[in-house]
Amino acid sequence: MTLTQYIQQLSEDKLLYFALPVFFISIWIEYRIAKEKYNSKDTRVSLLMMVFSAMVEFIPKVLAFIAFFYLYEVSPLKDIVQRQWWAWMLLFLADDFAYYWFHRANHEVRLFWAGHVPHHSSVYMNLGTALRQGVGERIHKFLFWMWIPLLGFDPLMLFTMMGISLIYQFFIHTELINKLPKPIEFIFNTPSHHRVHHASNIRYLDCNHAGILIIWDRLFGTFSKELKEIEKPIYGLTVNIETYNPLKVATHEYAAIWKDVKRADRWSDKLNYIFNAPGWSHDGEDKRAKTLRKKLKSKESKVERLKFYNKTT
Repeated sequence: MTLTQYIQQLSEDKLLYFALPVFFISIWIEYRIAKEKYNSKDTRVSLLMMVFSAMVEFIPKVLAFIAFFYLYEVSPLKDIVQRQWWAWMLLFLADDFAYYWFHRANHEVRLFWAGHVPHHSSVYMNLGTALRQGVGERIHKFLFWMWIPLLGFDPLMLFTMMGISLIYQFFIHTELINKLPKPIEFIFNTPSHHRVHHASNIRYLDCNHAGILIIWDRLFGTFSKELKEIEKPIYGLTVNIETYNPLKVATHEYAAIWKDVKRADRWSDKLNYIFNAPGWSHDGEDKRAKTLRKKLKSKESKVERLKFYNKTT
């Protein structure tokens, strides 16, 4: 097919028209069941972030679709991988793998975090929060999927799979579901796993980046189990912005980066403020998630050793 034909098929895709009514009905049902988990001003910001992100994403999405098409055209596998059932299964794994690294990079590179942080700025965990999408992340998002068309997957297949993944992820933003059967919890991203991801507690920071399959976090060392009996997840940021101004929600971290860059003298420090993990500082305490978790683990180990010593003496 030509690029024009692919764009024509994309314009006829009804997935979004199906998803949005389901999203809003689900939010209404959850609200009726648990009103205390919602705040009207907070939900309004979430809806505005959804609109802002869609606006910002439009041009990158069009450019990405065109890039996907030309990368697909040069793939030596395009006549082998078409739309067979097994091709969809392989694409599911490739898409989910790409999403994991995109999401993880959004937490480990401060410039990317600035574009993703609006999604984590709510102190509520509900289906409305799922619509509070990161705005700036829409600009660099599709770069993490550029390798997939080279494997022979056409751009329409890829966009469809990305849409399916986002629909799945909507439903894991809830506190109404506790834990699912162990085999499901082991393989799939679940509400329990995603509550950990949205938590600001040190033990949970920058964990569970999965889209649909939690196995990526288990494989690459970013998995954390929800331990409600030890520490209930506290949602939001380590330092909450405490504003319902949508523009500040969307841009506050960019402003913070600029402020840090200006106060640093050396170019290496300026670059670290942009590309190192959030919490890095050239003249203060290292508050990166991995550093804080390491300190917590060391502290807990000392407490456990002390308890063991007291029992044996």
